[in-house]
Amino acid sequence: MTVTSLNSEPRRMPRRGVTVPPWRRGLLDSPANIAITLTYLLVVGWLGIPLLRWAILDATFNADAAGCASSGGACWAFLGEKWRFILFGTYPVDRQWRPASACLLLIGLLVAACIPRFWGRGLVYAGLAGLVAAAMLLIGVPGPMVATDQWGGLPVTLVLSVGAFAGAFPLAIGLALWRRSDQGGVRWLATAFIEIVRGVPLISLLYMATLLFPLMLPVGASLDKFVRAGAALTIFVAAYLAEIIRAGLQAVPRGQYEAALSLGLSHRQATLLVVLPQALRAVIPPMVNLATGMFQETTLVVIIGMFDLLNTARAAANDPNWLGYYNEAFAFVAAIYFVFCFSLSRYSLWLERRFGKAKR
Repeated sequence: MTVTSLNSEPRRMPRRGVTVPPWRRGLLDSPANIAITLTYLLVVGWLGIPLLRWAILDATFNADAAGCASSGGACWAFLGEKWRFILFGTYPVDRQWRPASACLLLIGLLVAACIPRFWGRGLVYAGLAGLVAAAMLLIGVPGPMVATDQWGGLPVTLVLSVGAFAGAFPLAIGLALWRRSDQGGVRWLATAFIEIVRGVPLISLLYMATLLFPLMLPVGASLDKFVRAGAALTIFVAAYLAEIIRAGLQAVPRGQYEAALSLGLSHRQATLLVVLPQALRAVIPPMVNLATGMFQETTLVVIIGMFDLLNTARAAANDPNWLGYYNEAFAFVAAIYFVFCFSLSRYSLWLERRFGKAKR
């Protein structure tokens, strides 16, 4: 049976009672899609077979640098030798349980923050306590202090990204509300702050944190380089997050605010209890996208002498005893970044579907 329309060619209708498997939809349901699918499989095979040989078949898993040099595949023995340095930098080896515990604590906080049932004031207090506990673990309290110059790897990436986003969130809410305020002075100050910060690259803010922040302090006072970098990242994230939240506030119908006022709520209560929750729910996908980008952009702290996960991997491959194994180092780091970023993207899709069902 065929169906013909005025502006299209005859289209064959599926036979009654025949079901198409889900995996075939969009892959093998037309000649064009079949051609695209076959081309894709050829490209995957052309790239995947050499990659498989390099990563597994011809790889060296247990050897020294000389043994790896004689093989044509990957040298995973390099990771067996350097994984501690890549993950924790120059942190004292006998105390590396501290950065490992701090990483597990921060990951646990991220998982808890992703569960809607835990959203509330208790999560805020738990998050603050978790950040303080992670910082104390890295500093070495209780026990001998460990300078921030010895921090590196995954703890630096997690502390900077999680800490910057957590610190930027309340600041961004305030900036978004102030930019929509009826008071001209407050609105112009918030607008100027957001536009100036968004108008310069992150590298500029990091340079300012390194060069200008110490000049603004009183004579004899100093501020740790790690704290200055965290402050610059927080300011940067707050400016972008404020615009995202402002877009969510504009998407909430005016009638929601007026209905809250008619129930006897004050202007502050109507904004914080009725309008703001709806606005935040509407902009969860772009907020997760910003968090993903922030997790990746922490690599820029290398310009002020700090080594995050990517830069400890680069430094490990520069070891004269294991010189040149950049592919293995970057593949290891790429796998870690992929796990975090892919998890955030899937979480964003799940949360969007969940709120969509609740709205329907």
